[in-house]
Amino acid sequence: MDKKYKPQEIEAKWQKRWAETGINSVKNSSSGEKFYCLEMFPYPSGKIHMGHVRNYAIGDVIARYKKMRGFNVLHPMGWDAFGMPAENAAINHGIQPSKWTYENIAYMKDQLNRMGLSYDWDREVTTCHPDYYRWNQWFFIKMYEKGLAYKKSSPVNWCETCSTVLANEQVIENKCWRCDNEVEEKELEQWFFKITDYADRLLNDCDRLTGWPDSVLTMQRNWIGRSEGVEVDFGVEGSDDKLRIFTTRPDTLYGVTFMCLAPDHPMSRELIEDHKKLDDMKNAGEDPDEKIILLTDRSAINPLNNEKIPITVANFVLMEYGTGAIMSVPAHDQRDFDTAKKYGIPIREVISPDGKPSEAALEEAFETGGTLINSDQFTGLKSDIAKEKIAEFIEAEGMGTRKVNYRLRDWGISRQRYWGTPIPMIYCDKCGIVPVPENDLPVVLPEEVSLEVMGRSPLADVKEFVDVICPGCGGNARRETDTMDTFMDSSWYFIRYCSKKSEEALNKENISYWMPVDQYIGGIEHAVLHLLYSRFFTKVLKDMGIVDIDEPFTNLLTQGMVCKETIKCPDHGWLFQEEAENAKCKQCGSEIQKGRVEKMSKSKKNVIDPEHLIRDYGADTSRLFSLFAAPPEKDLEWSEQGVDGAFRFINRLWNTSYELKDQLRASTENMDTDSALLRKTHRTIKKVTGDIERAFHFNTAIAAMMELLNEVVSVKAKGSKVDTGIGFTLRTLILLIAPFAPHVAEELWHGSGESGSVFEQRWPEWNDELAVANEVELVVQVNGKVRAKIMVTAGLEDEELKEIALSDQKTKEFIGDKEIKKVIVVKGKLVSIVI
Repeated sequence: MDKKYKPQEIEAKWQKRWAETGINSVKNSSSGEKFYCLEMFPYPSGKIHMGHVRNYAIGDVIARYKKMRGFNVLHPMGWDAFGMPAENAAINHGIQPSKWTYENIAYMKDQLNRMGLSYDWDREVTTCHPDYYRWNQWFFIKMYEKGLAYKKSSPVNWCETCSTVLANEQVIENKCWRCDNEVEEKELEQWFFKITDYADRLLNDCDRLTGWPDSVLTMQRNWIGRSEGVEVDFGVEGSDDKLRIFTTRPDTLYGVTFMCLAPDHPMSRELIEDHKKLDDMKNAGEDPDEKIILLTDRSAINPLNNEKIPITVANFVLMEYGTGAIMSVPAHDQRDFDTAKKYGIPIREVISPDGKPSEAALEEAFETGGTLINSDQFTGLKSDIAKEKIAEFIEAEGMGTRKVNYRLRDWGISRQRYWGTPIPMIYCDKCGIVPVPENDLPVVLPEEVSLEVMGRSPLADVKEFVDVICPGCGGNARRETDTMDTFMDSSWYFIRYCSKKSEEALNKENISYWMPVDQYIGGIEHAVLHLLYSRFFTKVLKDMGIVDIDEPFTNLLTQGMVCKETIKCPDHGWLFQEEAENAKCKQCGSEIQKGRVEKMSKSKKNVIDPEHLIRDYGADTSRLFSLFAAPPEKDLEWSEQGVDGAFRFINRLWNTSYELKDQLRASTENMDTDSALLRKTHRTIKKVTGDIERAFHFNTAIAAMMELLNEVVSVKAKGSKVDTGIGFTLRTLILLIAPFAPHVAEELWHGSGESGSVFEQRWPEWNDELAVANEVELVVQVNGKVRAKIMVTAGLEDEELKEIALSDQKTKEFIGDKEIKKVIVVKGKLVSIVI
């Protein structure tokens, strides 16, 4: 091994060796338990960013560690390659989306390889390739045959900027999830998947996902939004019309004092002449900060007491949930209470804690259960009993019916864009809608398409694509020109990885062997969209007999974001770090303003290019920093000092291994069992293993390895006889750090005289007796303040503890040349120095 650590040379060497030997290629095996580790695949935007580095480094540590523990590990990678960015880039640069996409894939694949990631590229998936998306089309046809895919005219979320429809899940506060521009409503013929047929299974099976973060499960449950209640028909004064409402609180029906309609409820446009006001209210989003209602001159009639109550239109009522009309009970709902107070609407109390009316006016809504008052024959009943009795009464009197409602809506998958999977349906005047025959799949996207059209699919202008012979009658017909939502691509890609590219895509044996994914890793931003669709798709495929499982991901890790301080020039706005020097803008010399630490983003220019890190420090340093700076689930704050620290640690390990290369090559565990170094080694094995196994606390695992290296350096520096035992500790340290810094571990392993890969070795095991601490922590105080903490051998005499404390470098710095007046020793715990 060389005397100097040269990361670029070492990393290129081992990346080439891994590719040549195929060490990361995996196959089904009857020996060894399988482990499927998967990070969410990237969109091929052109370059990886620090978020990618962190995400993939986390997954790589897990995969390499499990391999060393004897598991048969599948660790694949691919490309979520369809989508609007490629189409927009093609428009901007005058090239076809396919060319732009495949060039980016080639570049990013090279970047991932230079990070030293242990991917099995024999299973690489590219969703824009016909070999992949033909199966999207096959699934669509099978779902159509089972009644799970259907077409209907529907009001849809339309993003004018992206010129396409958005699913409800892709609209955030009435803005497009991708471009952040306002979304409007539009009536279009759309294809849908009946995800609502699986609502109960999706909800109930959340209880089985014990390896998922609670926060993600909460978001899934809330999005599905199951609620049990009753639908009740309120009359409309002077009309035969009915206003149907849904409520989960029938015990409050006698307290209704006004009705609220959604702005897009059919009756709203009859009652409010100013339709622009209604449109503005609809665009307020799901939970507007300011709750606004518009009073109308019509009244509804409560069927339980025949009371007339005003009908209003409210900006906080959604047509998509329930019936688009709600009853408002100010005394028992805080939002209704605030609205009633604001608009001078009566508040009637119908539930109280003790069954007695409040003596004073309510200051806030009483929202919990209690005893009914002012509720006719139901007065005096407890809320839980009253709910059931009133529901029975409503059904018996024909006023309504019990109902289970869901917030979840069917998944609209039609998109009016080019760069996506063509929907494999044909329209014939004689036969109607006809699926493309399976032996004609895939329906391939045509090349050289004009992408400038707006508001409809560019495919509609490609005559040779549109015009087709009907497979049913042989007459003239036309193809569907919409493409599929790109979330279709990512809803089953983890199943395609189960087989190599050269193998059958839906090989049942392979799928049964590898699925489910044991550890899935990705951002919290996918908690609803991708994860919900993937769960739905897996359940559908189980019902089709394609998979044996109905949940795709056993364990889920949602890693935190990578953040960095922002800087800004008063004249030139956000600046990259290299655009400032000595706290001034290089362009104009103005003092820069330091902003908040925020998620790295190109728009705010607080990004770090991983290319520079790998070029200047090497991939192992980049990986180690991203793993050491914070626990995986927490946000990571960028730090130049942190990168330097990771680089110094690797250099120190290299230098120490070089200086002790003879002992490393002659390594044995032949140390006295009372050896502090031997005990420290076994404690470190136990610590690192535990930190990886329990919640992937890689930062504390790395800290433990740093401590062990410090101990090796300390033993070496004492000048005492250094036997082969220190080589055992170094050898162990190389094995422990291998999943984190694979290139340097390989090089040092071979430097120890070994010929096989370090990843073909078994993970170190600890001896419980030796892992028990025979050291205690000695606290050193100077004038009552803690100045040092030192690990010492248990059972030392007071004079020995005093000598250790006074010789400690940190303690010396605080004492300086001052006179020591007194030293107090608390045996085995504390040395207190008074100066």
